[in-house]
Amino acid sequence: MDLKGRGALVTGGGSGIGAAVVRRLSAAGAHVAIIDRNEEAARRIADEVAGLALPGDVSDPDIMPMLTSVAEDRFGRLDIVFLNAGLTAGQSGVTDLDVAKYRQLVGVNVDHVVFGTCAAVPALRRAGGGTIIATASLAGLLPMAGDALYTMTKHAVVGYMRAVGQSLAEEGIRACAVCPGFVDTPLIADHRDQFGDFPMLVPDDVADAVEGILDRGNSGEAWYVQPGREPAPYGFRGVPGPAGGTPPPSLKLSH
Repeated sequence: MDLKGRGALVTGGGSGIGAAVVRRLSAAGAHVAIIDRNEEAARRIADEVAGLALPGDVSDPDIMPMLTSVAEDRFGRLDIVFLNAGLTAGQSGVTDLDVAKYRQLVGVNVDHVVFGTCAAVPALRRAGGGTIIATASLAGLLPMAGDALYTMTKHAVVGYMRAVGQSLAEEGIRACAVCPGFVDTPLIADHRDQFGDFPMLVPDDVADAVEGILDRGNSGEAWYVQPGREPAPYGFRGVPGPAGGTPPPSLKLSH
């Protein structure tokens, strides 16, 4: 990649997948803003890549517009937005629902992707186009019975980015999801011993997929990432239409 002079923003950039992508973008010449609720982690990665640390809670509806504006002002433009911050549910979502934790999960995994996209699009338009990538999961493509709430949020991310990708493609703005399998990051540190010899991804594997999307991805795609396989767009099956082959209407319900 050659990203000299480009501006990029990464949420959850203080560790794991986010930090790997920050390093990859910076190595390609981009100026990178690192958003993370852990201020120390954000500053550590920012110091490493001569980037911009922006601590904040991405589930706050005011934070993403504010920090996106700060990054655009600092870099003079914004071309790449990687919405990566995420949580696991920590509960079954079937019995004894902890509503506060559920709201926090949805706030980070879903709301932040919506807030971040809405904040990014005007900046990308001013830059003449760009790319938004949201971290989903294989749990956004398949059910993960052990974490039903996490599965719900990641399905939401995949569906949102597929739809947004179609609506923005004509403007030269790509929106995609990246859907890794199990990645050895702090997010699963408390459960690492349960995986045994199961092959795990490392954050750089996901960074490879992000680079692939930036290089050759099409708007609205969801790229899977699995150990030992080349990252690629997931091939969704079509849904049968009405009998008789009547094409669906072209609806624009937004105002």
